[in-house]
Amino acid sequence: MTAERLARARRVLDVEMAGLAAVRERLDARFVAAVDLLLACRGKVVVTGIGKSGIVCRKIAATLASTGTPAFFLHAGEGGHGDLGTLERGDVLIAISYAGESAEVLGLLPAARRLSLPLIAICGAAASTLARAADVVLDVGVPEEACPHNLAPTASTTATMAIGDALAIAVLEERGFSADDFALLHPAGAIGRRLLRVEDLMHRDSAMPLVGAAAPLRDTLVEITSKRLGIAGVVDEAGDLLGVITDGDLRRGLERGGDLRALTAREIMTTTPKTIRGGALAAEAVAIMERHKITSLFILADGSRRPAGVIHLHDLLRASVV
Repeated sequence: MTAERLARARRVLDVEMAGLAAVRERLDARFVAAVDLLLACRGKVVVTGIGKSGIVCRKIAATLASTGTPAFFLHAGEGGHGDLGTLERGDVLIAISYAGESAEVLGLLPAARRLSLPLIAICGAAASTLARAADVVLDVGVPEEACPHNLAPTASTTATMAIGDALAIAVLEERGFSADDFALLHPAGAIGRRLLRVEDLMHRDSAMPLVGAAAPLRDTLVEITSKRLGIAGVVDEAGDLLGVITDGDLRRGLERGGDLRALTAREIMTTTPKTIRGGALAAEAVAIMERHKITSLFILADGSRRPAGVIHLHDLLRASVV
């Protein structure tokens, strides 16, 4: 039984991969034209369909929206009952129907034409009514469905979703949509946490533990204890970072003996501290801490040695970056 189930699963994946390969081989100037229409859109991209295609439409619209292209899903059935009011001149309509004959989808076309909306059809039948009405047709026809009866939309929906991903990524790259842009649109969840930057989490201004190079040991201890980060930055008269003092540096200073009251920050500091720039991802700070087995990092202002903030491992834990 186990072998049979695995064989069935592998067959499904094989059929779907074959479908994707077929769609890939047919990519041509029509795909380029569809990308041009999306790049030229001055309104929003409206993705419409019904049934299984409608579910795929939701995902395509969500992917476009999350990668910088204003988009939303219009349920083709609801469109004929008032939701067509969401369409405006300047929009682009993407209509999805594998057979290209869904009555609900076709029923939206007269309104789209009255508004002069460019129409991109994604379907598996080049001679269908939908395809004939479109400005650009993207053919997602597959050799067969993974369903043993060749009926349930499986390989075809996978191919449709993949062509939607291809459109979204092509537009993303041509628009120069960056990781910073992505972070702005994904402030929550795992993606948002991965894209947090150290400057979003760091302690700054008076919360930074800093002492002058000539500060006596007592003042350094007070600064480390009061700021509760287990570290103090040592700065020169210009405010540039010379080094750092951690609990470990204090212990090593005490082990050297001598008159502890005479020790200054310069004499016990580590002169090659690990630092990071403010625009770096918080995940990068975690990697540096793990690599060097430390728990704090000073963040330097761009192009200088001046500390802009400090971040502790606990800050990264609280933000669920770790």
